[in-house]
Amino acid sequence: MKNLDTSFKDVKNDQASNPVTMRTIRFHDYGEPTDVLRLEEVAIPEPGPGRIRVSVRACGLNPVDWVMCRGHFAGQLPLPRGIGLDVSGVVEAVGEGVTDVTIGDAVLGAADFMGGSSAGASDRAIMYYWFRLPAGLDFVQAAALPMAVETAYRGIDTLGVRSGQTVLVHGAGTTVGFAAVQIALMRGARVVATAGATYADQLRAMGAMVTSYGDGMVERVIELAKQPIDLVLDSAPISGVMKDLIHIVNGIPQHVLTVSDFAAAAELGVRASYGEEHTLRYDVVGNFAQYTVDGKFAIPVAQTFPLDDWRTALEISQSGRAHGKLILLPAAD
Repeated sequence: MKNLDTSFKDVKNDQASNPVTMRTIRFHDYGEPTDVLRLEEVAIPEPGPGRIRVSVRACGLNPVDWVMCRGHFAGQLPLPRGIGLDVSGVVEAVGEGVTDVTIGDAVLGAADFMGGSSAGASDRAIMYYWFRLPAGLDFVQAAALPMAVETAYRGIDTLGVRSGQTVLVHGAGTTVGFAAVQIALMRGARVVATAGATYADQLRAMGAMVTSYGDGMVERVIELAKQPIDLVLDSAPISGVMKDLIHIVNGIPQHVLTVSDFAAAAELGVRASYGEEHTLRYDVVGNFAQYTVDGKFAIPVAQTFPLDDWRTALEISQSGRAHGKLILLPAAD
C-alpha cells in the first residue's frame, strides 16, 4: 500500500498530466450485478457546492451495491449509476463552500452516489461526507469503515442499547455485525454473538459470548446468556430465522432490528434499519477512524483487488464467503 508521501506525489503527477477521463464501474440497466455492471471510461466529474473530488486510493464494496444494481432506488435516480459507497483517497478538487480540506489532504468517507452517474469504484470520486485520515490509518483500513460503522452505530442507537443490557448480535461475522458487537460493548452491554468459525475467537477476545448458527441456535444463545436477552440486532444475510430471533426476546418484535431481512420485518413487526425515519450517522465515522488507530476498534479486511479485477471481488462477495471487507484499489492498476 502506498504511503501518504507517495500518494501526495501521485496527486501532483496526476494534475500535471491533466487527464480528462477516468475508469468507473457502473450499470445502465437493472438486473443481476454480473450481467449489468461494466468498467467504462467516462469524463472526470467536477465537484459541486459542498462536495470534493478525490483520487481514489481504496473503495470498500458492500451488499447494498448489488441491491442497487437489482433496482433499489429504481425510478428515484437516473441511470447510469455507479457503485462503491465507502471511499478513501486524496483530495484533488474542492467545490464552492468547502473550507475544511485542501488539495493533497488524505480523507475517508462516503461517495456521492446519488448526485452523479459514478461513485467510489472509480479512479476518481465525488464525496459528500468526509473526514481527514488520522495519522497511522492507511487507505485500506479507512475504506473499510464508513458504511459498516454508520449502519452498526445507527442500529445499536435505534435499539437504545445501554449499559447493563444483554444484546444478541446475529451475524457478528459480517462487517456490520462485527462493528455492532464492538459498539455494544463500548456502551457497557453484555453481548451474545452468533458467528462462524472465521471470527469467533476474535469476537470472544473482545468480550462477546459466541455461538454458531444453525439448529439449536436459540437454545445455545439462551444458555450462554444465563439471563433474558433484551435486544437483538440482526446483521446476518437473510436466513429465515426471524421468528427465532423474536422468540429470543420473549416474543416482542419491536425488540429486534434487522439491517437485511426487510420483508420478514414487515410481515412480523420487527424494526428495520431502513424502514424507519433515521438520520444517517456518518458523523461518528471520524471518531471510529481514530479508535481504529488507537487499537480500540477494527473492521476485518478480507482481500484487496486492483480495479480491473472487480469481477473477482463481485463473485467472492456474492458467494457469501468473503469473510470480511472486500476493497478495490484503483491506484494499484
